[in-house]
Amino acid sequence: MEETYSLKKPASFKNKRRVGRGNGSGRGSQCGKGHDGQLGRSGRKRRAWFEGGQMPLQRRVPKRGFNNFTKKEYQVVNVALIEKMGVPEINPEELKKAGLITKSGRLVKVLGKGEIGKPVKVIADAFSASAIEKIKKAGGEAIVRTFPVPVKEEK
Repeated sequence: MEETYSLKKPASFKNKRRVGRGNGSGRGSQCGKGHDGQLGRSGRKRRAWFEGGQMPLQRRVPKRGFNNFTKKEYQVVNVALIEKMGVPEINPEELKKAGLITKSGRLVKVLGKGEIGKPVKVIADAFSASAIEKIKKAGGEAIVRTFPVPVKEEK
């Protein structure tokens, strides 16, 4: 009995390219790797972080973290908390006494979460648009705190 097979090898299964078997094969001498050079040698890979001899990024970057000296970090206070204080004038010192912020010398921002019913004068470093709207609607005023700038004396 003669068996015939109808199965064929898929086109995606390709034979391994045999290089270095003489110039007649079309893949002789340099074996498809061109003329020497870094990538023509055995082993031939360059690491992903290799930059051609330039000082690599992972050695140029400082390793001890980064502090953005221009970043402003605000202590946040909501309008609802200001309402609960029941004081006619609120400044960072008052907020510190009430325990709403940790340090009066740091920047303070008032946000508009909650409602306010009484007119209050609020002094802070920054206000959200909704906070200003709510404070003014209640009859109060929102004042942006400014620090005195030292003046250099001329000789």
